Formats: sequence, C-alpha cells, structure tokens
Amino acid sequence: MKAMKRSTLATLINATLFSAVAGTSISAVAAEQETTAKKNQLEVIQVTARKRVENAQEVPVAVSALQGDSLDAYSSAGMDIRFMNAKIPSLSIESSFGRSFPRFYVRGLGNTDFDLNASQPVSLVVDEIVQENAILKGFPVFDVARVEVLRGPQGTLFGRNTPAGLVKFDTVKPSQEFEGYGSVSYGSHGAVDFEGAVGGSLTDRLSTRVSVLWQDKDDYIDNRAPGFEQKDALGGYTEQAARIQFLYEGDDFTGLFNYHVRDLDGSPIAFRANTIKPGTNDLVDGFENDVVYHDAASRATQQVESQGASLKLEWDLANHTVTSISGWESAEIYSRADIDGGLDTSNLPNYTGPGSTPFSSESADGIPDQDQYTQELRLSSNFAGDVNYQVGVFYFDEALTIENFSYDTANNGVLNGFVSQQQDTKAWAVFGSVDYTITDDLKVTAGLRYSDDEKEFSANRTFGPLPGEAGAPLFIERDVSDDHVSWDLSANYKINDDVNWYGRIANSFRAPSLQGRILFGSEVTVADSETVTSFETGIKSDVLDGQGRVNATVFYYTMDDQQLTAVGGGANFNRLLNADKTTGYGFELDSEWVLSDELNATFNLSYNKTELKDDTLSIAAPSRLELLDPIINGQAMLNGNSLPHAPEWISNITLRYTKELAEGDFFAYADVSYRSEIDFFLYESVEFEGKPLTEVGLRAGYAWAQGDYEYEVSAFVRNMFDEQQAIGGVDFNNNTAMVNEERYIGAEFKVNFF
Repeated sequence: MKAMKRSTLATLINATLFSAVAGTSISAVAAEQETTAKKNQLEVIQVTARKRVENAQEVPVAVSALQGDSLDAYSSAGMDIRFMNAKIPSLSIESSFGRSFPRFYVRGLGNTDFDLNASQPVSLVVDEIVQENAILKGFPVFDVARVEVLRGPQGTLFGRNTPAGLVKFDTVKPSQEFEGYGSVSYGSHGAVDFEGAVGGSLTDRLSTRVSVLWQDKDDYIDNRAPGFEQKDALGGYTEQAARIQFLYEGDDFTGLFNYHVRDLDGSPIAFRANTIKPGTNDLVDGFENDVVYHDAASRATQQVESQGASLKLEWDLANHTVTSISGWESAEIYSRADIDGGLDTSNLPNYTGPGSTPFSSESADGIPDQDQYTQELRLSSNFAGDVNYQVGVFYFDEALTIENFSYDTANNGVLNGFVSQQQDTKAWAVFGSVDYTITDDLKVTAGLRYSDDEKEFSANRTFGPLPGEAGAPLFIERDVSDDHVSWDLSANYKINDDVNWYGRIANSFRAPSLQGRILFGSEVTVADSETVTSFETGIKSDVLDGQGRVNATVFYYTMDDQQLTAVGGGANFNRLLNADKTTGYGFELDSEWVLSDELNATFNLSYNKTELKDDTLSIAAPSRLELLDPIINGQAMLNGNSLPHAPEWISNITLRYTKELAEGDFFAYADVSYRSEIDFFLYESVEFEGKPLTEVGLRAGYAWAQGDYEYEVSAFVRNMFDEQQAIGGVDFNNNTAMVNEERYIGAEFKVNFF
C-alpha cells in the first residue's frame, strides 16, 4: 500500500521544521501512517568523517554525502571533478587549467593561485590518502561509493591544509561476492565515456576489484584568427584511468592494497580574449562557444600522467584497533596555452574578431617530477564504556619540481623564457581525540594535534623574456617553517529519538606558502601561516517517521593572516600576501524527502558572507577596468571586499521519480543548481564579477533485471538551457574570460552483474 499523500512540498517542509525546532516528535502523523502499510524510508547514511564508521546524523560535524543516483547523474557527460560545483552546500570548484588543477572553496575559503606548488585550504582525501598537489586533485571520478564534504576546520584528525574543510572520496572496495558493472555513453561533440569494474574472491580470504575509465571527446572549437585558421583546434581530450585493489580479510587482520594510474592527453581550457563587454559583465554580442581567435592554438596542449599506491593494514585487538596507512603519489604535467586568448591585430585592418590584444602571452607550466609519501599510524579504542579515544602519528614528504615556460608567439612559439622551481616539503604531526559519553543523550569530543611543517624552496631563471634585471639569470633560495597546535571541542545532544543538536569549536592552520614564478619578476614572495577559529551549531533531524531529513547549521569564523594570491594585474604573475583578518558567517540547510513511494526530493541551501578586514591591504589592478574599490596611488584598496570565487548563495534541488512499468522501472532524475555572483579577483570590478549561474540537468531511462544481470538505458542532458557565463578571467592583458561548459546531450547503456 502507498504512503499517506501530502498536499504540497511546502506543507511538508513547514511541518518538519516546526517539529525540529520545537524538539518534539510528530507522533500523530507517525501513528496515522503506521495504520497504513510500511512505507518507503530514507536510508541511513554512514560516513567516516571522524575516521570511523558512524551515522551521519550523529556526527557533530557539518557533513554532506553524495552517492547513488545523484552521483551518477552529476558525473554523466564525461565531467571531471568540477561536476560537484554548487551541488553541495557551501562548496564550489573551478579551474583555469580545465580537466586538471581543480581549486576547491568551502564557506568562501579557497586559493586562486594557478602555480603548481600552490597550497589550498581545502584538502582532498581519496581512499584515506591526502592528495596535496593540485594536479593530484584532478584524478577522474569513477567506481566511487561515496563522496563526503566536511565543512569547517578539520585539522585535528586530517591535519595539513584543512582550515576550510575536507572533500573525501571512498571508492568501491573488493568483496567476496562476484560483481561488477559496465557502462558506455555517447554525447555531444562525439564524446564517448566508458567505465566499468569487476571483482570477487580469489580465495576465501582474498578478493580483488579492477576498475577502468576511458573518455574521449573530439576537438570542436574552431580557430578563426586570420592567418591561423584551424577547424576543430581545441576542446577535446582522451582520458584513461584504472585502479586495482586487493583485500585480505583474516580473523583479526585486514589488508587493503590500492594501485591507480591516470593518463590525460587533451587541450587546456579555452581562453577567450575580449569576451566581456567593457563596462559590463555581459558576454559580447554574438558570442560563440565553439569559436576562438588565437595565434597559438595549434601549439596548445595538456598532458597529465599520475600514479599512486596505498597500503592499509588493520589489526583488531581485544580492546583496540591498530591502523597503518602508507601512501605514494606521483604526477607529471605539461600544459601550454594561448593565455591572452587573442592575437595582435595591428597589421590586420580588416579584422572583424573580438577586439585587439596589447601583447601576446603564450606560456606553459610543467611538473616533470613530483613524488609524495605519506604514513599514518593510529590506535583506536573499542571500549564498551563511556570513554573511547584514538591517537596517532602522521608523516608527509613531497619533492616537487616545477617548470615555467614563456614563448615568443610572433617567432613561431620559440622558447624565450624558462624558470625551474624546486620545493621539498616535510611535515609530521601527533594527534589524539577523546569521546566521552556524559549521559545517554549527551556526548562530547575533544581533539588535539601538534603539527610541524617546513619547506625548502629554490627558483632558477636560466633566461627570461624581458630586458634588464627582470630577464637576467637569477637564482633565489627561501626556506620557511612553522608549527601549530590545532584543536576542536564538540558536543552532541539527543533531543529525542529523531533530533540531535550539536555544537563545535575548532582551530586549525595552513603552513607558510612560497611563490616563485619569476619569469616576469625578480621576487619570491612568502605568505606566513594562516590560522582560523570556527564556531558552529546545528540541528540534525530525521522526521516524518523516516520520510524526511533536515540538517541545519549556522557558523562564524575568524581567520588571522589569511594567505591570499594577487593574480595578474600587470603580468602573468602571482604574488602572495597576508590579510590581517578575514571573517565569515552564514548558514547551511541540507534536506531529503520521501514525497511518495515513487518520488523523492532533496533541497539544499547555503549562505556565506566573507569580508577582508585590513586597512592597508591593496593590489595593483588594470586601469582599463571599471573598478569599484577605492584607488590610492594606483592600488586598489581591498578592505571590506568579499573573497574571490565565494558566492554568497548556493542552492541545489533534485527530484527522483520511479515507476514500475512492464517488467522493469521507468526513472527520471532532475536537478537544478544555483550559485550567486562571484568576484574573480581580490579587487572588485564591473567586468570581472561573474553573473549568477543556474544549471539544470535531467536523466531519464528504463531499468530491468534478467537473471544475474541488471540493465539500464537512459538519456541525459546537462546544462539543459545552455546557460553561458564567464566563470573566470585573465586580467593582465585584456578582458579575457573562461566560460562554463555548454549544453551536453547524451545517451547511456549500463549493465550490472552479480
């Protein structure tokens, strides 16, 4: 029998929020429903936000999980990890490279730095291994069981570079059961996306799982620059990745080995000169997504290779669990692009393309060698009493070589500038966390971590493109180090069987950073450590007898000495600086609903207000822009500005409909994501304020079972209404912009086998 019908979603939300705030159960509704048959209920979401498996509703951390149909729908269309942008409260992701080097922002905190040794205040952890370098963060998403986003400082248990939060991926693990899947899709611009996995037992204790991904998309962007015409010059890629895992399960011991590899051969993101109308933030009239006017498109390329391995060993003792996690990651990249996005038009009187380019900027960045080693050893208690704890040690070691290239576009792209950077980072930490059950309804947790971090850096400019001092050979060495004690204190109080209240205070830091991109300058800049203290409280409620879930959080944080990046301005150059203080506050709402046996919904909303508080903080900004900041001696004053790429509002709505039809099920999944306007840079200008962006997706199909196989055919569309907006910019040359992905239409066939 079907569940009790409800008139509108608004009525449902109002009733639920009332009951959650009042702290009472809706027993009358539950009793009435229990007179009917058993109904469809929301599943319990298990997370590992505190390095052990727990019910997400009982964890005193603002955590959201993405899995199942939502994960499948968002990642369709061959999307890279940026598919998560604006899909989870307070989370945004962008990149000026394309399918590599994603930059994460949580509650407005992130880093716009595009150099390859940049650190970020949002950490990415995949299968319990931190992915420190931004190139590692771009590993493709496939055969993933769950994504967790932990908002707020996570420095006690997860350590390095987590003052804003943490994004955590857990892939599907091997099991003794023979199972797997395969899917293939075809879509716009000849895009083919194949992924699959197969696994099962090798012995009664040893199992394995092999997962593969292959994606291919044709170049589809035409270059119409006079003298450089080329059809289908940019936009395509071939992405290949694989993962193999072995799991040994003994009586009191388990061991999991993971090896993964990636190979990307494609083109960088398309830079588009003079795409923004001067004095506005509109795209130029007649904008065409599949056309550029480059004088260096034929040489544009992006090649990424990475691999890694991890070994997790776990011993179950009488009252404790000992865990050892060893990891190695390695990456190489070479990315070359026409950064200015245009061409010199001084000798082209009949040129009809979008505006002129003051000077050509064709450059490349590369990592010929990167190796990262991590080791964590942890002891966790399993007592039946009121007190439990975990203690551990952590070690991190990275050797990173970076190369910056500048090319003379007018001379057929001949190399005319080269800088090599070397950065060696070593960090170690000891940490501990204690859980204490005061009463059956009240539990508190306290955590502490001591971290020690040091970097040795050198930059060597063999030759440069500029005359005089800026272009002369130059060698600079800088070393930085710091230590910090991070801590957190949280409490979880069970108001009733359906509603939990939690409160949390946390402190964390990001170690000093260096920036040595000296192609166009002679200075290595340093940003001192940033520290953050965050306060948050919220309600986590399962309501309507398991058919509704409402989690709401309010937060406030202060950050001292925030590390900021002054990008561009007068050259393709970065400069690090510290802001005296940054504040942020807001709220987050994360909800799920069973509207009927056939219809489920989610509604998420976040508000983030960030503000720089430093009367002396300033950067150079191009004079051709319509600036909104006070200008003193040619410097834009930043006091009071919000942070770049920090939308105040993020919202996401999904609807999932299923209906029995013949021998199977018809299904439809729709989602709408929204983020409000953003500033691309630290200064505020009319041209480089990204407009609000709304994107709609739809996936519909039919699924049926036959024997040990489940089949599914579907059609899908991403960015259904072809919403096109500037999502990033280059300010040192002209009004160059990067634009979001256009509408994508595709079809998919998938089979699961058991």
